[in-house]
Amino acid sequence: MPSTSSPVPAADTSATAPDAPHARTVLAIGSLGFFLITLDISIVNVALPNITRELGGGTSGQQWTIDGYTLVFASLLLFAGNLADRIGAKRALGLGIATFTLASAACAAAPGIGVLVAARCLQGAGAAVMLPASMALIREGFPDTRRRARALGVWAVGGAVAALVGQPLGGLLTTLDWRWVFTINLPVGVGMVLFLHTVARSATRPALFDWAGQILAIVALAGLVYGLIEGGHAGFTSPGVVVTLAVAAAAIVAFLIVQARGEHPMMPLKLFRSKGFRIALSVGFAFMVGNYGNVFTTSLFLQQYLGLSPLRAGLVYIPSAVFAITGNLTSGPVTNRFGPRVPVVAGQALMVVGLVALLATVHVRSVLIVALCLIPIGAGGSLAMPAVTGVVLDGVDPGQAGTASAVFNTFRQVGGAVAIAVFGSLIAGSPTFLPGMRTSLAIAATLLLGTALLSLQVRTRAATP
Repeated sequence: MPSTSSPVPAADTSATAPDAPHARTVLAIGSLGFFLITLDISIVNVALPNITRELGGGTSGQQWTIDGYTLVFASLLLFAGNLADRIGAKRALGLGIATFTLASAACAAAPGIGVLVAARCLQGAGAAVMLPASMALIREGFPDTRRRARALGVWAVGGAVAALVGQPLGGLLTTLDWRWVFTINLPVGVGMVLFLHTVARSATRPALFDWAGQILAIVALAGLVYGLIEGGHAGFTSPGVVVTLAVAAAAIVAFLIVQARGEHPMMPLKLFRSKGFRIALSVGFAFMVGNYGNVFTTSLFLQQYLGLSPLRAGLVYIPSAVFAITGNLTSGPVTNRFGPRVPVVAGQALMVVGLVALLATVHVRSVLIVALCLIPIGAGGSLAMPAVTGVVLDGVDPGQAGTASAVFNTFRQVGGAVAIAVFGSLIAGSPTFLPGMRTSLAIAATLLLGTALLSLQVRTRAATP
């Protein structure tokens, strides 16, 4: 089930102030942006088998169709937040929307799998610019902290709705033609740009780019994901794979050195001094491994193994999506009553139960059982993640909340990218589909069980009656 939890908004203590002109327009644009960003992760999964039949590429092409988007998105998130400060949130959001929309058109017109993957990478770049810019623009539109909190709640609904409709809508559009999965973005993107013109210009402030850190981050993530994907097909002893993974490892080491010694690091290492922050990062990573990996493997299982149509496969996810929205609504009151430890641990435990149940029953080939197993995965993740985001903010100084949010969301996206790379390789390298799927689900469940146990160390706060 795709994540319905919103990225962590930066803390702010603005005094009471009236909303800016066109604040509702800003909120509508921001919500639509978050909707598109989330939708283009979930909606494409259902279309993968049809894309492969027309464009080729096999399992590797399917992996890169998802990971091309996720990888670039994760690589540029920290840079994009800096860019929004430097050129202004409105201008950055317009740039992100335009890039995303043009890339969607290129995806829809792709004549081959290579062009599609390249266009998906460009889509990821546009999405990375859109996300922090939309949050910053909402902060500008709603200076009052209480009204802004409600506005960000509405903004987060965009992701929840995308999670609810992503797979069913993807299935419906794929039944017509998989290219409609990308074409649907075009009128929405054009409309967002037109409405954005009515919004006041955003303030800018000097912001230094960590160019060395950004380049090393892209090299490290791209090398890691490429090595994991191609290793599953060519073998991990293949010279090309060995060299790629070695380059990725060297880039990671160099990145850490640059962050430790640089004057303006994109990921200040002092953030990691907080135990709560370190735990939250591990939970965010594990959650996305379970979330993305589950959707990727079950989408292929339902269509390629059970032979369901894209529409019927998409409908299987609806019960999980409904329970995920319920989990989001429940997480806040539970956290206020018991502190963050309870929802974080309980949510991950529910995900483990769902993954293990799915692992134990896939051989039955029952669509109903799959749908039932997906429910605790969706509900558990949505219960845990809002509380985890609170742990992120609680573990750092208020002035570092924005950077901490970006680091957390980057770790989440990296977890998703690694899951698609590893699980796709396991499925491709397995003599039949089920062994690879079972191994993938076992890895996700084990990782989430480990982070659930680690989360027992999350500090509780006084409960609210």
